Order: sequence, then structure tokens, then C-alpha cells
Amino acid sequence: MDHRTSGSQPLHDRTLEALGLAEAPRDHPLLYPGAWPSDSGLLDGDRLLPLDRLVYDDRVPVLAVGSNACPGQLRRKMVAFGIVTPLPMVKVRVTGVEVGVSAHVSRMGYVSASPFEAPGHVRELFITWLDSEQLAVIDASEGVPTPDGNFGRAWLPAPDVRIETADGTALPGTFVYVNRHGVLHDGSGAPRTHPGQRPMISELLLGSARLRELFGATPEEFCERARADAGLCDRGTRLLVEERLVTASGLEKYLRVDRN
Repeated sequence: MDHRTSGSQPLHDRTLEALGLAEAPRDHPLLYPGAWPSDSGLLDGDRLLPLDRLVYDDRVPVLAVGSNACPGQLRRKMVAFGIVTPLPMVKVRVTGVEVGVSAHVSRMGYVSASPFEAPGHVRELFITWLDSEQLAVIDASEGVPTPDGNFGRAWLPAPDVRIETADGTALPGTFVYVNRHGVLHDGSGAPRTHPGQRPMISELLLGSARLRELFGATPEEFCERARADAGLCDRGTRLLVEERLVTASGLEKYLRVDRN
């Protein structure tokens, strides 16, 4: 892993604060999914440094579709468990996956992102290359180890999904966190894309008197109430189903393959 400066940019300008990447959605839920880097980098403490390679065969590739692509959020998760090892974040071109809306209300106060199957669709996302300790932290944060957790970790193989790095290298596949509750649909039954936290919450509240009764009339109220009450989040998650807002992501089939 390369800790040199990037061109003429000194290392002190590579801090997350200087790069505008320090805020964590866990602390500021309406900022979800948080700020993503403009390019690949090595998250090392409070700095994002240049990389000397884009593929790490000794680490596990995990596709980030929400706040796990935000360095401030990743740092927050790792520090909570005393993990200080550097973490490579590689920008990739992904074909076959789009970013939708998780069909659950998070205890963090937001409605998170979740991937859905989108054949032929192309977009840029990040692969986080995790060592075993880092993978355990992220798995725990997504609820993977518990039967009632919100997400399962699934392996998406090539060629079902195509992942290319900036130098044209095609990966054999990647892990991704698939929501066990499903995703929200767009009104036609197809998965909808995530528009950002404030418009998403505003739309949900506007469309459901029952959600407003539980969470208030504004995104700020929604976040405050969700963060204060895990039981309320569970009720909100069930209500999404009762209001018929939920559909399958199309990626559930990959959860049946165990590659741990």
C-alpha cells in the first residue's frame, strides 16, 4: 500500500476533513449516504492516501452502495472496534446492479441504500477491500451474523455482474450486502432508486398518514424519533410492508450461496 503524496498534493491536504469526507451519517443521518471520494484511495486513519494497486488478492472485495463508500462512516465503524489497519477503497465500473432503497427503518435514523438487480445498467461504485477484522466489523454493522439482521452478505459472480477497475481489470465477482426485507418499489412494482435521504423520507411521510403518526411530519422528526426507539423502527419496517411499498431486489437468490 502506497503512502506517498498524490502528485504535488502534500499529505496534510489528504485528511478527510480537508477533502470534505469526514462527516459520518451515523452522526448526521440526513447526510446519508455521506460524501464519497472522487477516486480510489487508501483510508488510513483520518487520511485518504493514494493507492499503488487496485486489486488485493489477500483481502475480501465488498461492493459499497451506501454509507460504506463514505470514508467518514467507515472510519467511525472501525474506530468503534479499535481497528486501525488501512482500508483500500477502489472506484469501479459496475454492470448489472443499481442502488435502491432498503425496506427497513434504520436505528441510525435513516432509510438506507440497498442494491437491486439491474441487467445492463452501468454505474460507478466503490469496492472496499477488507481484511478479516474489517470484514467482521462491517458484517456486524449490517446485521449479517444475526438471523433477524437487516442484511445478508451475498457473493455476486461474474458474468452475472461485471466489475471493472480503472485499468480495465475485470473482477471474478464481489460480495454485497442484500437487504433481507427487500427494497422499496417505484409504484409500478419495480425497485426504485435512492434519491437521497431528505427527499426519500419526505416522500414516504407525504404518502403515508400512518408513517407520519409514527415518525412525525418532517425528515428531522423522522430521524430523531427513529434514533431514539428501536421498537419504533421495527414498527416502521413492518408498516412499509403493510402499505405495500416493498418488492424483491432480485439479488435474494445469491444469499443462498455460502462463500464465507
